[in-house]
Amino acid sequence: MTLIKSISGIRGTIGGSPEDGLNPLAIVKFVAAYATFIRKNAKVATNKIVVGRDARISGPMVKQVVLGTLTGMGFDVVDIDLTTTPTTELAVAMEGACGGIILTASHNPKQWNALKLLNEKGEFLDAAEGAEVLRIAAAEDFEFADVDHLGKVIPNTTYKQKHIESVLNLELVDVEAIKAAEFRVAIDCVNSVGGIVIPDLLYALGVKEIFKLHCAPHGNFSHNPEPIPENLTEISELMGHAKADVGFVVDPDVDRLAIICENGEMFNEEYTLVAVSDYVLSHTPGNTVSNLSSSRALRDVTRAHGCEYNAAAVGEVNVVTKMKATNAVIGGEGNGGVIYPASHYGRDALVGIALFLTHLAKKKMKTSELKASYPPYFISKQKVQLTPEIDVDAILAKVKEKFSQYDITDIDGVKIDFPDKWVHLRKSNTEPIIRIYSEAHTMEEAEELGGQLIQIINEMCK
Repeated sequence: MTLIKSISGIRGTIGGSPEDGLNPLAIVKFVAAYATFIRKNAKVATNKIVVGRDARISGPMVKQVVLGTLTGMGFDVVDIDLTTTPTTELAVAMEGACGGIILTASHNPKQWNALKLLNEKGEFLDAAEGAEVLRIAAAEDFEFADVDHLGKVIPNTTYKQKHIESVLNLELVDVEAIKAAEFRVAIDCVNSVGGIVIPDLLYALGVKEIFKLHCAPHGNFSHNPEPIPENLTEISELMGHAKADVGFVVDPDVDRLAIICENGEMFNEEYTLVAVSDYVLSHTPGNTVSNLSSSRALRDVTRAHGCEYNAAAVGEVNVVTKMKATNAVIGGEGNGGVIYPASHYGRDALVGIALFLTHLAKKKMKTSELKASYPPYFISKQKVQLTPEIDVDAILAKVKEKFSQYDITDIDGVKIDFPDKWVHLRKSNTEPIIRIYSEAHTMEEAEELGGQLIQIINEMCK
């Protein structure tokens, strides 16, 4: 059993002891701590907290514990139930709530779930705020409401449609152009909440025909839910049979978007943000931001538009902070996470789909042709499994020293920039691993570079 407490929230496998898994006792403690933090720090005069969940098998159990804890702390809970992470973020702002909790472990397998914690803006807590929640939980420094001050649950299932309408109303989303293109679209929603919102969005956008894979939201994920190439063979095969123009794949909470070309090849999740940013910058020039582990292609495209690119530490909250500091018009993460401030400051696959389809319609290209128009980079994503004996900080310090003749960035792990490639090593916030991302102009070069660092780490661990 595993329980990980980090900037990304409280994430764990279901079951186990209170300190060794995400079980009812652990959930009560962390939710009570969050409620205490919100009561002390929320900047809006309301007593409402929004709760949404993805379709994981454990979702109903986790939700009931969360609802009971929040009402026991004296909060009224707007229960939007099965919904996406970006929908929950928007709902917090639309409700004028003082916070929100999303019950999702994102791309992790079905045995995982998590509490993702939002402030009154519908944005993730920052590192200092998250640390305070963890402190309150560790000290059990919270107090439940008496019988006369218990909260209530307010069911509300309208936010899926409100989210779709907000996407349709974005200035750069051109529904008429999409309708005129008569797109045939394949989707894989990995048996989670994408299956109940992505088809509705596509029909509202005027897509001619939709070919669905795994849209029943029962939580028994039909394949590994992370939307990376090795997990997407089924939709790649479907593209040819269906004669689809483009394919879209989302993760269980629909904040990541992977795109499949008409020939079944990957558009490459790194290029989701690149393509959407190219479209946005062509109409609203401005700064862009992605994290240190994202492709150089965004930097190149941004500069081609005469604009400035900046890099942030990995983590959505870090990207958002940098976007606000630089007044970025578009940003996100290379894992397919598009953050478009004209909508809201959160990764949103619905926004990504609408902007991408508009871009594709206006370009009048095949999806593969659009991909070929961007700078060619290939990212290798590898990892080293951690054990209790491994001192990650010591390893990263040694790597930094070994490659000190190159450009080093150490705001988040260690990134080594070579003239024509880079490699980034960092401890994951969500899994017990060291992530090793490397990029070069061919996949062979990228994998070789990552492999070299893995060999170096293994030697250091001996």
